[in-house]
Amino acid sequence: MKTYKIFTILISIMSLSFSNNLLGQWMPNVSKPQKEAILLSGGTIHTGDGLVLENTAVGFNQGKITYIGKEEDLDKESYNVIDISGQHVYPGFILLNSTIGIQEISAVPHSNDVLEEGDFNPNLKTVYAFDTGSTYIPTLRFNGILYVESIRSSGVISGTSSVMEMDGWNWQDAVFKKEAAVHLHWPSSLKAVVDKKTNTRQMLPNSAYKIQRQKLENLFSASKTYLASKDKRVNLKLEALEGLYLGEKALVIHANEPKEIIEGIMFAQKFGVKNIALEASEATLKVKQFLKKNEIPVILPPTYNLPRSSDLDYDTYYKLPSLLMKEGIVVALNHSGSLSNAMNLPFYAGTAAAFGLTKEEALKTITLNPAKILGIDDQIGTISIGKEASLFVSNGDALDIQSNSLSIAFIRGKQLNLDGSHQENFKVYSEKYNQKK
Repeated sequence: MKTYKIFTILISIMSLSFSNNLLGQWMPNVSKPQKEAILLSGGTIHTGDGLVLENTAVGFNQGKITYIGKEEDLDKESYNVIDISGQHVYPGFILLNSTIGIQEISAVPHSNDVLEEGDFNPNLKTVYAFDTGSTYIPTLRFNGILYVESIRSSGVISGTSSVMEMDGWNWQDAVFKKEAAVHLHWPSSLKAVVDKKTNTRQMLPNSAYKIQRQKLENLFSASKTYLASKDKRVNLKLEALEGLYLGEKALVIHANEPKEIIEGIMFAQKFGVKNIALEASEATLKVKQFLKKNEIPVILPPTYNLPRSSDLDYDTYYKLPSLLMKEGIVVALNHSGSLSNAMNLPFYAGTAAAFGLTKEEALKTITLNPAKILGIDDQIGTISIGKEASLFVSNGDALDIQSNSLSIAFIRGKQLNLDGSHQENFKVYSEKYNQKK
């Protein structure tokens, strides 16, 4: 009885503490729709497709870019002119394959919505689970990341991703593309086995590989039959694959070894998948001619990485984007690991620029190329007339960790409040200690 009372008291204390934390959590600071035409004047525009336009103005109205050119060639009376002389304008960065918005604290189950039962879930749409109150969102916006591809991470087919804006009261406000890509984690043909006697690690054939491969064959074959049938009972898993055959969704294949990369891509081609992308790392170097021939874009891990084996150069990950792009392969950069470091996405591109790419080529890896992979390059990814006015202004080079400093940002013409909890705390404590002086 005494133990029960102690347990009850502890639960009550934890509940009160949790309630107090909720009162202090960061809530969405949602921007208002654009009401007047805006002209950013005097800056250097990095269009995202390789062009750099110095001392050029960019105008937008009702969320769309309406003008790019010299300020003196435009009737400025219809615009609210903002002088950004000496600053740089970039298209909003795009973070691929992220659990931001559906995962907050990995050790707290109630803040995680990444795991689902079953290995084959193409019908699971992450859009409905996206939390616009995520504490990661302000840190992303502060570094110019305005769009995230939100996806669950477990299973062979983990679900259908969504492209989300970093602004909105709820997922309905934030959704930009509801169904963007199906993610297929291609089964590994090998598995690591540790010999305890010799304390060595061996790679042996994975007995589950053929089983998983056959299940994939059965699923895609069944979807073809299902979609061709007129009288059918609704099957959400099979219906979810239809967009792959119509070209409405991309199929992103995750693979780690050259053999698995080729098998996964040939599997998708066999079933008529129109848009195929690959997420892999240094194994792509061994199949780069295959990727080039089949026009497969590649999503690479962070350049902030050291090689996994001793026979690789120390700068393998630093120069990997350059090595592939020189072959004519479309390359995008990704983030993996701790979600708090996802804000470093632009600096991954900056590292790639220091190891073989030009700054504008590196910029493509987090703007235009991700947009191409997700099928939204006609709307975002570059600063072009008619596209969404999703862009930001930086006092310095946005790919340089020392000089990147956003002064203003917009998503579809809506001006964002770039302050998050970090900036608010800075203001509070600066005022506190200034009062003591």
